[in-house]
Amino acid sequence: MKLEGKVAIVTGASKGIGRATALELAKEGANIVVNYRDKKTDAEKVVNEIKKIGSCAIAIKADVSKEKEVQLLVGETLSIFKRVDILVNNAGVADYLDSLSFDETIWNKIIETNVTGVINCIQKCAKIMLEQKSGTIVNISSISGTTNFNWSLYYEISKSAVNTITKHFAIKLGPDIRVNCIAPGGTDTDMAKNHSKKKIQEYIEKAPLKRRANPEDIAKNILFLCSDDSINITGQTIVSDGGYTL
Repeated sequence: MKLEGKVAIVTGASKGIGRATALELAKEGANIVVNYRDKKTDAEKVVNEIKKIGSCAIAIKADVSKEKEVQLLVGETLSIFKRVDILVNNAGVADYLDSLSFDETIWNKIIETNVTGVINCIQKCAKIMLEQKSGTIVNISSISGTTNFNWSLYYEISKSAVNTITKHFAIKLGPDIRVNCIAPGGTDTDMAKNHSKKKIQEYIEKAPLKRRANPEDIAKNILFLCSDDSINITGQTIVSDGGYTL
């Protein structure tokens, strides 16, 4: 197995891409910390699914936008598993506000979760990984951060920032730690449930592969970046969108 004995923290792992990633890494032998903010029942279900696979797992509540909560998340991980080998920064939120209006509350929520949260988790986990002289970090961005769709300004800004954060820390933390990013396109998750059937169909028709991703598709991309299969890759944002942005 590609990740046997490794310890992985997956943020926002109670549903969607985070849940699929936790399960995919567990199938390859990793022990999983299922991070959640408010869906305890869902997180515990993921833990039980992982245990059925044969890996160890625990659910830890933490709002990644809060530095002290991230410190507790990493501290509890260390107390149980004694190390951190993989960090998947998946937790994120979105909005659909008109870009000509400004809502400070929503702006703060998106930036604090999607940007500050990523930085918080990297800073706390990187200290452990540097001591170990090994580690892998995968951030989850979006094609909204690589191509301007003119539909969600705050979200686009936050995901562009994640791409920049990825490059910065790849340089800062090498050679011991690799830092990469997956930028999913249209994916069948709860976050996408507000998209109309018309917009979904338009996406499918434009994409050369004529499909949207499911969370398991993206999880396999993340597994690749977490494993030694990508040993020579760092600082990259890999687009996974069925060719939509072509």
